[in-house]
Amino acid sequence: MSEQPTHQKIALVTGANKGIGRAAAEQLAALGMTVLIGARDPRRGEEAAAAVRAAGGDAHAVTLDVTDPATVQEVAKHVEERFGHLDVLINNAGITGSGQVSPADAYDQVPSTVDLDMVRAVFETNVFGVIAVTNAMLPLLRRSPAPRIVNVSSHAASLTLTSDPGGPFATLLPSAAYSPSKTALTALTVQYANELRKDGVLVNAVAPGYVDTDSNNHSGYLTPAQGAAVLVRLATLGADGPTAGFFGEDGPIPW
Repeated sequence: MSEQPTHQKIALVTGANKGIGRAAAEQLAALGMTVLIGARDPRRGEEAAAAVRAAGGDAHAVTLDVTDPATVQEVAKHVEERFGHLDVLINNAGITGSGQVSPADAYDQVPSTVDLDMVRAVFETNVFGVIAVTNAMLPLLRRSPAPRIVNVSSHAASLTLTSDPGGPFATLLPSAAYSPSKTALTALTVQYANELRKDGVLVNAVAPGYVDTDSNNHSGYLTPAQGAAVLVRLATLGADGPTAGFFGEDGPIPW
């Protein structure tokens, strides 16, 4: 009797040409997955994919701007034609709205003086972009025996943590853009999880921690690889794994 062909796992990571997304792509490739590195800049995406291949992994760059519906549909078409399915989607692409500053220095996001166009731009990437990519990839994810969606949020999304005047986030400036966008993302995660639970799709949000990346002008104390570990863990959950959760490396994060 001939052996059944093995199921090759395919993962798509958005915003994966650098930082946490790239580290997650590297770790998924090291686990044997074929990784699609989503990047707005084709050259940077290909450089990242080439580096993963040089390390022994299977990676391919795809041009993907989560705010551009045309590129989203093109990637979905590419995955359909080349692989026929998708097993893991990591919605990692995101912007702070304040350039290369940490949330603690985002003076331009104080609610009473914030530029509404900035708020719209941040939500366009961090929330609406996730909806666009997720919905485009769902038909492909439904063909996986173990589909997983991971949305990259932030500790700053936690209403419990950020509303505590004596807590560790008390020093952060009030934010009308980045933090609310990530709060909306965690809420959206729960809604997708509730809808897709019956189909076996596990959907969770993660907070990587304060990672050394461009988005905070490299002020973070965790390496991208350390921050990516929780993304990969949630992307490779077993069938009995959680869904509709919000997790950091040390476990559940309060809403």
